[in-house]
Amino acid sequence: MTTREITLETMKSEHLDGAVALSRQAGWPHRREDWELVWSISEGIVALEDDRVVATTLVTSYGDDAATINMVIVDAAMRGRGLGRKLMEAALARAGERACLLVATQEGLPLYEKLGFVATGHIAQYQGEALPVGLPDSVSWAEVRDHDRLPVLDREATGYDRSALMRLLRQRAKFTVIRDNGETQAFAAVRAFGRGLVIGPVVARNDTEAKALIDFLLAQHKGSFVRLDTDVSTNLAEWLAGRGLAHAGDGVAMRRAPVAQQESRITHYRRYALVSQALG
Repeated sequence: MTTREITLETMKSEHLDGAVALSRQAGWPHRREDWELVWSISEGIVALEDDRVVATTLVTSYGDDAATINMVIVDAAMRGRGLGRKLMEAALARAGERACLLVATQEGLPLYEKLGFVATGHIAQYQGEALPVGLPDSVSWAEVRDHDRLPVLDREATGYDRSALMRLLRQRAKFTVIRDNGETQAFAAVRAFGRGLVIGPVVARNDTEAKALIDFLLAQHKGSFVRLDTDVSTNLAEWLAGRGLAHAGDGVAMRRAPVAQQESRITHYRRYALVSQALG
């Protein structure tokens, strides 16, 4: 049997349908719209066998300091040929000197460790039909005056400049906020994703604020299928289960040097929910 040549190329819009097919094969819920959102602010790489997409990865840069490497998928029939490593090496080359972040599956963990990534956290996915909850008085829908403040709070929580991502989410998501004396101090977002909705990011100063923001969105979408991804260190698991969101999967948060400048940060803000496992 003739072995067909596999080439690596820059991902273009015409590759998105093939990427969706790969993610469905992997059991991921991503729609074409979900792929397009991440791709629109990223550099994508595809592996092609003739014109068929057989592997993907995306590099999403956050300023000059960091990048997430995400949507790493290899067709099941192509595994064991080193294709995943080639894609990762190409992605790392595009990331340059930035700190590289990703959320690893158990299958991908050995490769990422060989490439210099180290575990920094444990990401848990929760999902289900939102149960009825009370509407917190401290939370309201975001207004135009709030939006300039949101990228500032996001950077406080993450340490990275995600302004481009936040501008994109402003077009795709609905935001809710908590204000003190008229100034925006915490926020959360909800948008269409996969089977229903995803809540994230959620940025707050404490657990009480984070839970109020999430409750506000759950109350607005009672009975809807909702997903939320969070680091297990937030200790939201039992509370989320009481809102109808069951534990549905895990990932390992990983990072590759340089990272020294991120270790000594002091901030009053915390990211309680990710935008997605792809975007952090």
